[in-house]
Amino acid sequence: MLIVNANAIQPEDRPGVTLKTLFTENQVENGKATFGVVVVPPGARIPLSGLGSHEQDEYSIVVKGTILAGTEEGEYRMSANDASLIPAGEAHWAYNDGSEECEIVWVLVKR
Repeated sequence: MLIVNANAIQPEDRPGVTLKTLFTENQVENGKATFGVVVVPPGARIPLSGLGSHEQDEYSIVVKGTILAGTEEGEYRMSANDASLIPAGEAHWAYNDGSEECEIVWVLVKR
């Protein structure tokens, strides 16, 4: 078993948000998942402009707050306890248009 304290992890250098990768696929043999948490303050957007994508499926759950998320197909409002699946390669973005921080737990899974 491997246990980490999220408070002890240094955030990645991402303007406007606090992104922490807690576990990576390299920590176990034949690993396929990377797991972390992101805190998005009011007014922050990921990515800063345009759309982002990655080669893994992204599973996420909003733990606190709300966020407006979008793909080329439309926009979606997510609140605490809402979960999403963004298939690998699907371009997407997220923007906190609320008045409180939004905390999201995410997992990237290789197919």
